Amino acid sequence: MKKRSTAALTALLVVAALVAAAPGQRAEAADSRPGDSARSAESTLVKGVNLDTVTIPELQARMNRGSLSSLRLTLAYLRRIKAVDPRINAVLRTSPTALRQAAASDLRHRLGRTRGPLDGIPVLLKDNVNTRDMPTTAGSLALAGSPPDTDAVLVGKLRAAGAVILGKANLSEWANFRAAKPTSGWSAVGGQTNNPYVLDRNPCGSSSGSAAALAASLAQVAIGTETDGSIVCPAGMNGVVGLKPSLGVVSQSGVVPISAEQDTAGPMARNVIDTALTLSVLSGRDTVRAGDAPSFTDAVGRSGTLRGKRIGLWRLPSLGAEVDALMTRTAERLTAAGAEVVEVSLPYQERLAELEFPALLSEFHRDIDAYLATRSGPRDLAELIEFNRTHPRERSCFAGQELFEQALAAPSTTDSEYRAMRAELTDLSRRSIDEVMAAHDLDAIASPANPPAWTTDCARGDNDVIPSSTPAAVAGYPSLSVPAGFVGELPVGLLLMAGNRQDVELLSLGAAVEHRLDAWRAPRYLPSAPSGTSH
Repeated sequence: MKKRSTAALTALLVVAALVAAAPGQRAEAADSRPGDSARSAESTLVKGVNLDTVTIPELQARMNRGSLSSLRLTLAYLRRIKAVDPRINAVLRTSPTALRQAAASDLRHRLGRTRGPLDGIPVLLKDNVNTRDMPTTAGSLALAGSPPDTDAVLVGKLRAAGAVILGKANLSEWANFRAAKPTSGWSAVGGQTNNPYVLDRNPCGSSSGSAAALAASLAQVAIGTETDGSIVCPAGMNGVVGLKPSLGVVSQSGVVPISAEQDTAGPMARNVIDTALTLSVLSGRDTVRAGDAPSFTDAVGRSGTLRGKRIGLWRLPSLGAEVDALMTRTAERLTAAGAEVVEVSLPYQERLAELEFPALLSEFHRDIDAYLATRSGPRDLAELIEFNRTHPRERSCFAGQELFEQALAAPSTTDSEYRAMRAELTDLSRRSIDEVMAAHDLDAIASPANPPAWTTDCARGDNDVIPSSTPAAVAGYPSLSVPAGFVGELPVGLLLMAGNRQDVELLSLGAAVEHRLDAWRAPRYLPSAPSGTSH
């Protein structure tokens, strides 16, 4: 048996290596048949599976039966990247070993030795997550040289689980923490990512490439990162699901930082079950719930119900009348499904807005210096600022690096004023959620995740004052964006937030909300919005 297994693995790896030999043509050459065309490469159908709607459990069932292989699935995604991504510019690069990873997974499936739910599942990584075999740039030319020496811890977990690391997704350069008026989805390395629903609209930042790639079905799941809004806003604006986990659930080791006090990587997918399964791999069993508490997959896999759930609706009318009307319709649908929806207002938001940015400046200076010391290129923030001044491509969309310059001059994180600021931030942000949930006996707080996508404009920058993400982001509590509906052709997400380490409960509720709203639809790649669409 051992000899036969070794021979089978060798054969699979040889086939995969031959397929991968010409990177620019690998997907088309390996999976083409007479009469294939660009249209077939753009198809979301593979072996009777619709990539737009299939879930990881469905894929695993097919792979276990032998009616679908990881190699075929990975090839299908590579073909779609080649055919579709030129319109949205979400994928920076594909992994030269993706097909070999898929072939190895197929052997494990044949031998009954799979490593869990992500074995053989193609995953895209935001390009601020270290990979030893591909560049990790944070979108900046300053890091575009040699890859990091080691994988990020979360990448090691994905590899150990058998996931196929498909490639790297574009992002807002330095996770949108460089200029005072940045343009989300733009980086000097990758250019501008477009919103797949309407191509001249913005994908929101900074996990813009991850979200846009998922909306276009260029991978089964993706990894994003968030400091404040950078998973949940792109998820909402691109009509997919994104979870910002509780702080500390996912290791940040090997991820380009902004602030250790708020940063977290998190899973993104086209549905909640895939999001939960990915988090189960990223987190490990004992990092969220102890003892006999339910697992992510148990909580989401059960037939969820909204009956008896109490949800607080934080409307945020500043996001516009059309979004507010969508929230009214959403509340009606949740109520019809048996939930009790009560309107709430979160306190302390003005004070949080005053304190968060100054605290992040100090934390960024500390944390980016520590990260840059591990990489070739600029060794600290001062050298990074000088690099940008001397490289014109870094200023080709927007010239500013005001946040870098302010961070360089910010108080140290050992400063007493800074310490008081962060302590107040933590206290008020947690109270803003805890007090409201306790006062109204809530299971979660809901709010709009985003306005309709604005037009992308380098000269103007973003139009992204979106306060809904801040309480959970600053508190380190979980938040989950699920599709709520559309304003014209533009998706809007419903943001759900809950208390500390209630990730399982939030995912379970999110699955029930997702099922009731049933709001997802495939993008149409319109060049611009029809006349009369706002923003």
